[in-house]
Amino acid sequence: MAPTLVYDDDCGFCTRSARFVARHGAVEIVGFSELSPSLRDRLPPDYRTCAHLVTEDAVYSCGESIERALAETELVPAPLFGVFRALPGYPSLREWGYRRIAENRGPIGRLLP
Repeated sequence: MAPTLVYDDDCGFCTRSARFVARHGAVEIVGFSELSPSLRDRLPPDYRTCAHLVTEDAVYSCGESIERALAETELVPAPLFGVFRALPGYPSLREWGYRRIAENRGPIGRLLP
């Protein structure tokens, strides 16, 4: 199973971001409206609160899902994320950044092409 990024396909910014990741890596993308029952069963009950990366072995949510999806692309060297994860406070900072972007995705989406 290829890693699958599950995202809010009602959000234009989220859709463009997911398509960007899929173009640059071996990541499948599935919007919330397209979830199969088996994929939905693997997600947390409150899955609509953020993005998720589903792999054969795990489900990563919110900021970690984006980090793991980017690691599957050719855009950022995957070992770099291992360095980040070793930094004290990195997970909190990653999730804080994810929330700031998620809470402002409308204005951010209007700024990006």
